[in-house]
Amino acid sequence: MIMTTGIKLKLLLSGILFTTVIQLAAMVPDGLPNRKMQDNPRKYGEDSVTCVVNISLYREFFKQWRASDYTNTTTFNEIVKPWRWVFKNCPMGSENTYVDGVKILQYRIENEKNEATKQKLIDTLMMVYDQRIEYFPNHYKTGNSQVGYVLGRKGVDLYTYDQERFEETYNILKKSIDMEGNNSDGTVLIYYFRSVIKLARKGVVDSTMIVDVYDQVIDILDDNIAALTQQGDTKWVENYKNFKGNIEATFEPFATCEDLVRIFSSKLKKTPDDIDLLTKVTNMLDKSNCQEDPLYLSASKNLYKLQPNPESAYLIGRLLLKEEKYADALPYFEEAVKMPVSDKLAIAYKLLASDLSALKNYPRARQMALKALEINPNDGNAYLIIGDLYASSAKDCGTDDFTSKVAYWAAVDKYIRARNVDPTVEEAANKRISTYSAYFPTTETFFFHDYKEGDTYTVGCWINETTTIRAPK
Repeated sequence: MIMTTGIKLKLLLSGILFTTVIQLAAMVPDGLPNRKMQDNPRKYGEDSVTCVVNISLYREFFKQWRASDYTNTTTFNEIVKPWRWVFKNCPMGSENTYVDGVKILQYRIENEKNEATKQKLIDTLMMVYDQRIEYFPNHYKTGNSQVGYVLGRKGVDLYTYDQERFEETYNILKKSIDMEGNNSDGTVLIYYFRSVIKLARKGVVDSTMIVDVYDQVIDILDDNIAALTQQGDTKWVENYKNFKGNIEATFEPFATCEDLVRIFSSKLKKTPDDIDLLTKVTNMLDKSNCQEDPLYLSASKNLYKLQPNPESAYLIGRLLLKEEKYADALPYFEEAVKMPVSDKLAIAYKLLASDLSALKNYPRARQMALKALEINPNDGNAYLIIGDLYASSAKDCGTDDFTSKVAYWAAVDKYIRARNVDPTVEEAANKRISTYSAYFPTTETFFFHDYKEGDTYTVGCWINETTTIRAPK
């Protein structure tokens, strides 16, 4: 005999009811509430038997719906009525009521064609989140508050289903991030930032808020990337980098130097000695390659005056180096390399090396480039600097047509090394290789000094590098 879907559902429903009644009979002998129900009457509401029956009903159908990858509409229709009864009548019956309720409401919203009905469903979804916070504010395993986490999911869903309620979304997500801090989910940070952009575009807040929030969320993401990198969690490092890329792409239209200078100039006029603001200004202008603007120089100098430290010294040194004030830049870079180990410290070492090179202190310049390589052994730019040092001192390190050119072999060795470890410098390295290979001692010259191509040779002077004899190219 072939059974229709309706008959199957009736049989399933009868089985669920029978199983539930048997369970209740064991729980409630003689039809009286057991001690557990008496001790916690709020858990199952006024009608504890009906509550347990409806929880069992909707959960069984929900499991089947989930097993169909949330596509079986017939099964879904059997979920809604008992779930709604549980939601209204026994809010403390189970936290699954709210976890499942989100999925149920999301499905209905995404399949609803009538806009007015959809808005009511969105409001109900928000109510599901609110009721979960009210009745289950703490995580069932850890006992810690989960209010910030639930608010984050609530805000993301509100923005997803109704972007016109961006101000409400902002308030929800701000509260979530205030509570969660560095534990904030990357998706929450993305939608929080987008809601702020909406607020600014609608004139609800000043555009300076976009920069402030960008700075806030990027700091959270960077902290997570650093922590996850240290833990060796490559999967989540990549996830957080994707979150960061999403936010940076969203911020890009607002990251022009003109806009940033306009925004920050007005803020600095009000509080010119605000160290946190000065730090934010210099960091943001630095990230956006706006160092040429006078605001960057004035903010950097003021920051160093108010808070002299390696980080602010680094900013001043960079500016002076760009202005070719090498002697003036030197003490600032000497201070800058006292920073904790970081990518910025590696840059500071390279800038100090460049400054020392301009002052013709080649040996110490190489020491600084090597310090940068200790931090990042695959830093092609550090090898380029050392190669340039060798090439610059070639003539000063020789006394004749042979010894005044041997340093070019050592220089090209460094350029080849730079290209091999760091593909990003390949073009610059190849140009240098092509240029300085032409300066190698000629075949006749090294033959005259009793050498042949392929022999090893130790370049003297301060360089003291062993290289291979080659003919010009």
